[in-house]
Formats: sequence, structure tokens, C-alpha cells
Amino acid sequence: MSYFLQQLVNGLTLGAMYGLIAIGYSMVYGIIGMINFAHGEIYMIGAFLTVIVFTLLGMLGITWVPLALLTVLIVAMLITATYGWTVERIAYRPLRGSFRLAPLISAIGMSIFLQNFVQITQGANVKPLPPKITGGFVFGADTAFPVQISYTQIFVIVLTVVLMAAFSFLIASTPLGRAQRACEQDLKMAGLCGVNVDRTISATFVMGAALAAVAGLMASLYYGVIDFFIGFLAGVKAFTAAVLGGIGSIPGAMLGGLVLGLVEAFWSGYFTIQYKDVAAFSILVVVLIFLPTGLLGKPEIEKV
Repeated sequence: MSYFLQQLVNGLTLGAMYGLIAIGYSMVYGIIGMINFAHGEIYMIGAFLTVIVFTLLGMLGITWVPLALLTVLIVAMLITATYGWTVERIAYRPLRGSFRLAPLISAIGMSIFLQNFVQITQGANVKPLPPKITGGFVFGADTAFPVQISYTQIFVIVLTVVLMAAFSFLIASTPLGRAQRACEQDLKMAGLCGVNVDRTISATFVMGAALAAVAGLMASLYYGVIDFFIGFLAGVKAFTAAVLGGIGSIPGAMLGGLVLGLVEAFWSGYFTIQYKDVAAFSILVVVLIFLPTGLLGKPEIEKV
């Protein structure tokens, strides 16, 4: 039972990171019906910014962990939001009226460009990050397998819950959220009703990129090592989570991320770790066979 609880905590932590990245995929698809394949690289840039800013703060003598975390979080979100805005302006907006394959190719090209840009500027070697949040809780210390919950895992899960609550409020109760919901239903009609479609889509890319930056911060703190290639695999996993939960559904993206994280954690704990990715994608296939729109997805209605 203790081992099960330990893997449950590990799975929730991993799923929280997947879910935050998956939200970016779902938001963009929900509004413009396209997949932002450069989103994984935005997450990777957020992770590198975390290491860079922590290093700079250490050089400046700012070592108080809460202040350092807050500074890194703000800087990473602002800079990656700029990257997200740039991707939308360069790779998507000029091709919005083109055939559907053109933006997809453009996004893949942007993904390759960002990956190589970081490789050239930061080097191909892995970048370590010394532990910033140490300690935690130990339950059942007198048992054969005590359950350990680190402060980093608590930070990841709590921050994810806070961001999801704030994000849900923004979508449901703000003018920007109403504009996003209007664009999701019909871009042309939203524009005719006075919604600034271009600004709304840009804001969606910015918000998704900011959440990916938070996931990058979490990954850097949790794993303690990053490289320029982490965005590809995390992007594929997060896209899988978005499809699993129901592409275009924000709660579905988070649910899909949690399911994917739990599947990987339990498979790694009880079976062989080499096949955890196979298990994750197998779950996706099984779910889509019985629920083609995902766990929380809604059938797409053709407009005639």
C-alpha cells in the first residue's frame, strides 16, 4: 500500500506538468482548430530560462528561496509569453486563411528552429540545476517502504491547482474569456459581433506559453537537469494528454495529463520502465476506440 501511495504522488506530480503543457495545445486547437507543434519548445525555453535566472540570482546574492522562485516564475512567464506571441505572428497569422496543412508545416519548422536556436546559444550539453527546494514529509518511517513527499512535489501540485483555479475564473468570468469562447464557437461571427479576433488569438498563444513556462520551471526543479531536446518528448506527451482528455477541452487537457502521468508512474513502478511510453500510448488508443472525442471531448458539429 505504501508503494502504491508513493507512485500515486509521483504520478500526480508528473501529470500536473503534462496537464499544464496540454492546456496550451487545447486552447489553440479550440479557437483556430490547429495544433501548435512548437509548444513543446516553448516549455523547453521556460526550463532553460529557469536555470539561467536562478544562476543570475545566485550571482547577485539573492538566495532566499521564495523570492527567487517568484522572480524566476515571473521572468520565465513573461519571456516565454513573448515567444508564444512571436510564434503566432510568424507561423500562424500569415497562414490563417491558407489550406490547413500550411500552418502545420510552419509550426513544425518553428519547432525545429527554436530547438536548434537553444542548442546553438546554450550548447548541447545537459544543464544541471542544484536543488532549490529541499526536504519533505515522510509517512510510515517505521515501515518497509515509507512514503516520501518532497516539498518540490507539494509545490508542483499546489501551484498547478492555483493556476487551474485562476485560469478557470479567467475563462468563465472575464471579457477575454468571453471573447475566447466566442471565437471558439465561430471566428467570423465573433469578429462581426465586435470581438478583436487577432488580439484574442494572440492572447491565447501568450497564455498557453506562460503555462508552459510554469511547467518548465517545475521540470527543472523536479528533475534537476535539462537539455535542448526535452521539449520534443514532453510536447508529444502533452499532445497525447490533450487528445486523451478531449482536444479543445481545458478540463480534459488537465485530466488527460493526470491520467498519462499516473499510467507512466504505475507502469514504471510495477513493470519495466522501458515500456512506460508504450503503456501511455496504448491507453490513448484504447480510450479513442471507445471514446473517439476523448474523455471530456464533445463531438464536432459541422456548420452548413
